[in-house]
Amino acid sequence: MNIAITIFLSIFFLFASSIKTLGWQKFIFETQLKFFQKYGLNRSIMFLVGIVEFTGAVLLVLPLVTELAPLWSTLGALLITGTSVGAIFFHFRFDTWKDALPAIVTLVLSSYLWGQYALAVI
Repeated sequence: MNIAITIFLSIFFLFASSIKTLGWQKFIFETQLKFFQKYGLNRSIMFLVGIVEFTGAVLLVLPLVTELAPLWSTLGALLITGTSVGAIFFHFRFDTWKDALPAIVTLVLSSYLWGQYALAVI
């Protein structure tokens, strides 16, 4: 189950980060940029969030494809947990709870992984 969640979160955040950093999917990019602007954040912050998401996704999956220690997955899950918490905060503050649902799901899944990988490191 951990591997399935890891792969799901990695794919989800690689996709999300690629849009925030590269802007290759115009409709989703513009929709996300409007959210960020609504929150008082600019394109540079959106780019930085994309970099954090990309880093978290890569760190999360790295031990699955290399012989690196689970510590890297723990750090990746922690980064994804942090971005999910940030997204939930802004969605609850400026939007509706429905807009926060994807972030709530990623928070639950990444928190679960964070706990599982942290136990493996200890």
